Amino acid sequence: MADQTAEDVEGEEGEKKKGPPMMIIIGAAVILLLGGGGAAYFFLFSGGGDDAASVQAEQVRQTYFHDLETITVNLNSKGESKELFLKVIVSLELADESLVPQVDAMMPRVLDTFQVYLRELRKSDLEGSAGIYRLKEELRRRVNLALFPTQVESIVFKEILVQ
Repeated sequence: MADQTAEDVEGEEGEKKKGPPMMIIIGAAVILLLGGGGAAYFFLFSGGGDDAASVQAEQVRQTYFHDLETITVNLNSKGESKELFLKVIVSLELADESLVPQVDAMMPRVLDTFQVYLRELRKSDLEGSAGIYRLKEELRRRVNLALFPTQVESIVFKEILVQ
């Protein structure tokens, strides 16, 4: 019996040693489940619903598009055998319709700025979406310099034709 009691004692000590780590694992799992459930509830159900949608609708910018006349220029064709032409139809995106008289008053300067810049372009400058994006940003920069203090939000291409 002495042998059995020694084994029983060892078995009980072994169980006691396994007991606390198992309790820690179960406790951590319960905490994680409660935390995950709370986070899910917070993200899914506390959004505010219609209030958030109405705030976003109010924040949408109202813009005005002012069409320019068609611009046709010869492209820089150094080293090429044939003449290349560029036809561009552009709209200026303005923050408010009240800026149109200021833009119209400076229209000769804007068109001159466009003509001078566009005549120096080569066909390779207009290739791909990156070329068109660079053209758009450069025209916007030049128009904003010509119209200062009035600012154009963006340049919108209605038509681009290289022939």
